[in-house]
Amino acid sequence: MFYHSLLSDWNHGNAHFLRGIVSELLSREHDVRVYEPQEAWSLQNLLAEHGNAPILRFQAAYPGLESYRYQLKTLDLDEALDGADLVIVHEWNDHQLVQRIGEHRNNVGGYRLLFHDTHHRSVSDRTGVAAYDLTNYDGVLAYGSVIRDIYLTEGWTQRAWTWHEAADTRLFHPIDAVQREGDLVWIGNWGDEERTAELYEFLIEPVKALGIKTRVHGVRYPEDAIASLKAANIQYAGWLANYEVPQVFARFQVTIHVPRRFYTEVLPGIPTIRVFEALACGIPLVSAPWEDVEGLFTPGKDYLVASTGEEMQRQLSALLQDEQMAKELAENGLRTLLNRHTCAHRVDELLDIYAQLQDTQHHKVVTT
Repeated sequence: MFYHSLLSDWNHGNAHFLRGIVSELLSREHDVRVYEPQEAWSLQNLLAEHGNAPILRFQAAYPGLESYRYQLKTLDLDEALDGADLVIVHEWNDHQLVQRIGEHRNNVGGYRLLFHDTHHRSVSDRTGVAAYDLTNYDGVLAYGSVIRDIYLTEGWTQRAWTWHEAADTRLFHPIDAVQREGDLVWIGNWGDEERTAELYEFLIEPVKALGIKTRVHGVRYPEDAIASLKAANIQYAGWLANYEVPQVFARFQVTIHVPRRFYTEVLPGIPTIRVFEALACGIPLVSAPWEDVEGLFTPGKDYLVASTGEEMQRQLSALLQDEQMAKELAENGLRTLLNRHTCAHRVDELLDIYAQLQDTQHHKVVTT
């Protein structure tokens, strides 16, 4: 597995899913190796802001998870891929690495090779994604059907599968008997203005109107955003390691989902992994507008939907005042999550895809 980083989740949501998938594969006694670049941007930022302590805490939270850190110019693919059955290359990788692995597969063979896309760049950076050379790849794992269809329609690949993210229920589960510290917690990064207006409408203004005790975690918050949070009496608590999220959810009564604009306007059906993780922790969730076109959940039953800021205010108020309503919502969301959206489910899907590829290869050999 070639990914941006296993070690760091600083502004790197894919690390959440990667850790869960690797943990699940290891639990089934697969031999898993994760490669990440020595100069991974996420890890560099994490170390610069917090030193080495988060890495030590990561190792304590995920015993057995480790990565091989490489430099592209000295990476020996013969050594790295020796004995591999399945190789997955994430889209947040250098174009040269993607091409080199494809060429290695073509020249040496012996393994299935998949490209994994978990971002909106297929629409926000179409040129950059189109430049990946996937000629020698068996296909693409896309974390939403709309992205899968883009790869097929554009002719970037001949085969693609929808492979949604999911919750790592080894870590993400309800925690009882924890003292409350507030009403609402939102965990998310500010980013590149893809949802600034939405954060004001669905987070800052409702909290200000309700006067509820609120905490926000995340990175890349500009000074004016931090000032706006302070003006609304919202505590800004900075970066939070993802493996510490369940403990934080347990200390608050409700959370929200504010999708980035790409996922509401051009890439419907893709929830952030935070939705899966929140439901797995049994915390009631209210979402800003987001169309679940793939039927992953049952809106209104597993979580509430607020179409406007005023409706978000009403939904939050109702959940905070009606304990039974909040309990039923959380239980429904958790049930759906456990039935359909754990990393164990996704590993089953991945192994099914691998089996399909093996069958296809076998039939090719038989018929030629």
